[in-house]
Amino acid sequence: MPSTAQELLELLELEEIESGLYRGQNPVTKRQRAFGGQVLAQALVAAYRTVPDELTVHSLHAYFLRPGRTDRPMIYDVEVMRDGRSFATRRVVARQDNQMIFAVTASFQVAEPGLEHQDAFPDVPPPEDCPRMSEVLAAQTGQSASFWESEWGALDFRWIGSATPEGPIPGSVVALDAGDHSSVARAWVRVEDRLPDDPRLHQAALAYASDLTLLAVSTVPHGRPLDSVQAASLDHAMWFHRPVAADRWWLYDQASPSATNARGFATGRIFAEGQLGASVAQEGLIRVIDKQIDKQ
Repeated sequence: MPSTAQELLELLELEEIESGLYRGQNPVTKRQRAFGGQVLAQALVAAYRTVPDELTVHSLHAYFLRPGRTDRPMIYDVEVMRDGRSFATRRVVARQDNQMIFAVTASFQVAEPGLEHQDAFPDVPPPEDCPRMSEVLAAQTGQSASFWESEWGALDFRWIGSATPEGPIPGSVVALDAGDHSSVARAWVRVEDRLPDDPRLHQAALAYASDLTLLAVSTVPHGRPLDSVQAASLDHAMWFHRPVAADRWWLYDQASPSATNARGFATGRIFAEGQLGASVAQEGLIRVIDKQIDKQ
């Protein structure tokens, strides 16, 4: 995966094959399967290529149909479903080897005034008091922090509290205030370096990062390491409420209301500068490998 912000920018730079048809490349990675957030972000970039400048995405609903491979490019086919005065709708299908692997419907809107309210910003410690994700994963898996940074170095990701998908952080002194909901995970996130001042690009980067930890939140209350489950995203939905600068700290407040029938469901709230910038929801496959199913 991208190890620098520049590599992330290159990942989001699609090649136009013809009108409405685009090619996206994969980054250098040890992974055989493409990261779902990459496909989601590239599909959003493709859709944006076909809408007027005055429209911005306000929602998207995606399905991951087949695993994507990292050894061949993605082809994105954009269908114009509707063009209205205030709204436009696009459907994007991603293919590899002529097989559909992903589909998303995205809706775009012209900005207009209206009612305003939002959830309150959670009380959390600042990012400088929280460990980097690479340090957490190194402590839990035995792989070096540099190994994890080579895959996810484009993102500065800081865990808040002691609960992570890999279990408690060894020696953690930051308490996770989850109230009476045990399946909560929070993190500070930002793209490591500055991005161009393009709101569309920041939304694509936000979509990319939103898929990184959301599914794993469903394993937090069970204390299961990720290598004890077979996990795969099934769908992904986002609602963009307010502008978010992806290269400045934003809070990812994640929770898993339910896990059942080998599926985990998780939601996320993205806060930036004290405002609720976006909401996320995802369901994913979570099969327990060792068959010792935890029903806590």
